[in-house]
Amino acid sequence: MDTNQFLYNIDAEQSFLGALLLEPELIKDSRIKPLHLSQFKHRNLLAAMIELDSKGIPIDLVAIVEQVGRDNIGSVGGHKYLSDLTESVPTTANISFYEKLIFEYWQKREMSKIAEEIKQNAAHEDVSSTIQTSISNLMRLEDATGDEEDGAIQNDLLNIYEELATPKGEITGMRSGFAELDRMTSGFQKQELVIIAARPSVGKTAFCLNVAANFMGSSLNQYSGGAVGIFSLEMSRKQLLKRMASILGNINADAMRTGNLTANDWNKLSQANGILGSADLRIFDRPGVTVNEIWSKARKMKREYAGKDILIIIDYLQLITGSAKHRGNRTQEIGEISRMLKHMARELDICVIALSQLSRGVEQRQDKRPMMSDIRESGQIEQDADVIGFLYRDDYYDKESESKNIIEIIIAKQRNGPVGTVSLAFIKEYGLFLNLERRFDS
Repeated sequence: MDTNQFLYNIDAEQSFLGALLLEPELIKDSRIKPLHLSQFKHRNLLAAMIELDSKGIPIDLVAIVEQVGRDNIGSVGGHKYLSDLTESVPTTANISFYEKLIFEYWQKREMSKIAEEIKQNAAHEDVSSTIQTSISNLMRLEDATGDEEDGAIQNDLLNIYEELATPKGEITGMRSGFAELDRMTSGFQKQELVIIAARPSVGKTAFCLNVAANFMGSSLNQYSGGAVGIFSLEMSRKQLLKRMASILGNINADAMRTGNLTANDWNKLSQANGILGSADLRIFDRPGVTVNEIWSKARKMKREYAGKDILIIIDYLQLITGSAKHRGNRTQEIGEISRMLKHMARELDICVIALSQLSRGVEQRQDKRPMMSDIRESGQIEQDADVIGFLYRDDYYDKESESKNIIEIIIAKQRNGPVGTVSLAFIKEYGLFLNLERRFDS
């Protein structure tokens, strides 16, 4: 058996380079260098792309050919090879995984070289010297982890001091637009996974659309706002836009569905569409997406809206396509999905709000207010989430309830803050959530 085959992963190298050709901006965040690649043509190709990027020249096949020289195109595999690399990668979302593999195989090759040096030096060099040199080389290799994080805390201590020296008031995160909720959570925080759960038709989607409208950068927003990406796995982009126009314009939702708009409604619709058209908002409505695909699009938004806070909303978690490796075990699939969403929030420094369905168990209890165990496939979700909020409407179960048009936001878990309940007004005709003190404003 050729043991050398275990020192190379050409597929990972090809997938990595193909991802860079598909999305050249990824090279700015990559820590892979030509020396980490095993194939001569791969090292040349990456070196050419790095050089192009340093010159500010867009990376594509034409630019690469010009960089290496038309007579030298064979040094990077040739025209067909470059085209095949691009076509072989369906998504760039897994590039971090390819980088990890490439680096691990580079370490294996370096270990093999060190082992060969030990073998050769053992016969000729002083034993103590050979041992010390070998240990030093292995430690150097171990220290080369492939990332630049060294665990140093000094800069963080300085940043904490600077942050505290500039008071930000009660709200340190992304504003939902609802005063009591923002006070309880201090706003939605970067790097956090927020779960919003409720029974069907209670108002999960409407709530998050209101949060999006209140947060996104637009002419309506009294704060600076940020960018919002909505992944709608159940409703189409047009359906969501209609609902958001209804919210922003105070237009009856039934009139929006049927087209029975008054002259005043048309004016309000025109204003609402103007706000939406200029807002920092992206809506992705392809059903059955994977977390990796969400990750890829969120990464693109991070670059597009550089310097802005980013809020990602997923409607809803249980509709995300999981990995086939779990063989249909939905609990394991959802567990992996929630872990990846948390990792995505941390890596991209964004806030992720994922909607979740509740099990029917809540319907069997006298008190219908949801609890943790009601979240479908709940185990891992409960662990990964930084904030878990439940929506509850008493008039959903009791049409004669005195709390008509009142919705409770029950914060059942908050890793870095208190738990409790916030009440909002819900004007179902418009899909509009309001602070209670604004409930009767004209």
